[in-house]
Amino acid sequence: MAGLSRKHPMLRRSRAMWASRRVWQPRLVFWAGAISIGLISVLFAILADWAQALFHALVGAHDGWRFYLPLVMTPLGFVLCAWLAYAFFPGSQGSGIPQAIAARHLRDEEDRSHILSLRLVVGKIALTVIGLFSGASIGREGPTVQVGASLMLQAARWGGIAQARGLILAGSAAGIAAAFNTPLAG
Repeated sequence: MAGLSRKHPMLRRSRAMWASRRVWQPRLVFWAGAISIGLISVLFAILADWAQALFHALVGAHDGWRFYLPLVMTPLGFVLCAWLAYAFFPGSQGSGIPQAIAARHLRDEEDRSHILSLRLVVGKIALTVIGLFSGASIGREGPTVQVGASLMLQAARWGGIAQARGLILAGSAAGIAAAFNTPLAG
């Protein structure tokens, strides 16, 4: 084998690349972000489906007093979501797609953290689930884009990777793929 590596410099270079932290670090960050986006997106989908099913179970058939329940439940749910967004999750307002696009254009890390962070991941999921439980006609697709971008950016921060713009785009694409259950589309 020693004679083979002297004869073939590509083999030596290949071994050096496999052992290089510089090569593996971005790959590990990317895969850790992708796996976390997939897991969180599946959990988000389960919670969203559960919230919608619970709303429909509470409203029931269109007979009796439960027919009027959305007249009270939906506005109260909207008020609760607006208060939670204002008090605990500023930056979680909106569909999520424009926020991910804006974050790609921001250069300051502090400005980015106002619209992409783990706190906003929790807020975006919670507010969407509360909205669906209240009978809002919202979907989880746009919020999943912001969640994916936030998770990938956080993976980049933890991994010490500086290419935030590309990872925000990758996280957004992974969010789209997870939301629509189309792995190749992302």
